[in-house]
Order: sequence, then C-alpha cells, then structure tokens
Amino acid sequence: MVASYVLTMLSCLKEPSLVGLSPGTLEFFAAQKALILARPLMKRNYDDWYRRLLEDARSAPASGVILELGSGGSYLKDLEPAIVTSDVGPNVADRVIDARSLPFADESLRALLLTHVFHHIPDVDAFFKEAQRALIPGGVISMIEVAHTPFARFFFRHFHHEPYEDACQEWSFAQRDSMMDSNQALAWMVFARDRCLFERRYPLLAIERLAFMPWLTYLVAGGVTARYLIPKFMTGLFIGTERLLQPLQPVFSLHWHICVRKKRKEGLESDRSRSAMAEAFR
Repeated sequence: MVASYVLTMLSCLKEPSLVGLSPGTLEFFAAQKALILARPLMKRNYDDWYRRLLEDARSAPASGVILELGSGGSYLKDLEPAIVTSDVGPNVADRVIDARSLPFADESLRALLLTHVFHHIPDVDAFFKEAQRALIPGGVISMIEVAHTPFARFFFRHFHHEPYEDACQEWSFAQRDSMMDSNQALAWMVFARDRCLFERRYPLLAIERLAFMPWLTYLVAGGVTARYLIPKFMTGLFIGTERLLQPLQPVFSLHWHICVRKKRKEGLESDRSRSAMAEAFR
C-alpha cells in the first residue's frame, strides 16, 4: 500500500521536459544533460563522479585511448576533450560501440569509463574478456554503479523502473531495450558476492576500489527523471547535512565508485610466484 502510494506520488513528480521524448534518442539525452547542468545538487553529484573517473583514467600509463561507454547525456568530454564518447545507438556520441565487442586493437585502451552503464550490459563476461584484451597494462575500468546498501536495495527494488534482481545467480540477462532491460544489482553480484569467481575468470584484472558515494543530495535532487524541488537557498543546507551523514554511507549510499585495473607485468609475475609457493607447500 505504501509503495503504491509513493509510486503514484512519483508519477506526479515526473520531469515535464522529458515527456514525449523517446529514451535513447539524441533529444532525450540532450534534455537530460540540460537538466543535470541546471540542477545544482545533481550537477554536484555528477561533478564528483566525473572527477573520480578522470582521476582513475589519469592514474593509468599515459598512452592509449580513453573511452566512455554509454555516454548518453554525459558531459565528461567537456571536462576531458581527449575522451572518445560512445553509445549503442546512432547519432548520440562520437562512435557506436557495444561493450561486448570493443573495436580496438590489443592493449590500445588507457581507460574504460562508465556511469550507470555496467548494469545495462547483458553479457558482462564478454565485456570483461574484451577489456582484458584491449586495455594496456595498468589501464583501468572505472565506473559509477548502483550500490547494495540496505537503503539502496529498498529504493531501487520498489521505486525505480529498472529491475533490481540480487537473487539472480547468472550475470547475464535477456535484452530487447538497452535503456530499460538491465539488472541494477549486477555490480554487487560481480564485484562483491561473486568476487572470487571474478578473480578466477579474469586473472589479468584486479578490483582496486569499491567505495560508497554520498547519497542525500542525489536523492533529494530527484535524479534525472523527476522534478527538481529544492530552492536554491537550501542547497548549502543539504550539502552540509550530507557531509554530517557520511558515517551512514554503508547503510544509505545509492552508488558505488568501482575501479578495476589491468595488472602490469610485474603484478602478474608476483601472482605467479605466490601461486607457485602455495602449490609447493600443499
């Protein structure tokens, strides 16, 4: 009953500038980008996310392409013009690219950057195999993804239009609509629940960071599909409150910052040495 009431309320709060626009089109993404840039609290979140992604990209050796996957309404390229943007649909970004088949030579990518994209990839096994192949040693996969805190599970399971299937055992899912067909629990499944499996399957990739992100300002800002109801004079109040609530991030965070790095040759040699020593003492 409560969830039904909240959903009714949320439908009344839909952002009117998006009504009538088809998700995945250039017009839809342009409208979303304009909303993000015009909303102080929402832009603050994206600025923080993009800063983290770019820091990861710049930590990789200075050679190769920095590729953004699922660019959509992103303004990441405005912050780093060298980035190559991409999306699965035409006329949206620099290139049309499917994450499961990266059209780049071996060891030619410096970084793969994703914001709210990973959980839309229907076969992440294919993506990771391609990433292992195409990333330079020391290159990174950096992403902002849906978290698995108690509040995130409740919120995304009951009040978001995309599915949150954390009981699913398979990492893959059927997809007809790249914007809607997804599993928002996928990052938790791969990088937390099944971490040992990930490490066995992709020996060249190391999970370097799984960090909770600030959450309050994103929540009250309404994301990129709801009306923005925060008066400008209250912006500082919500930012200050969010800082005070930082110790509660393991309970309330809605997003993770995840960084996965392709191992350098010395890292691989170290792994082999440890494996050899472990085998010798069995």
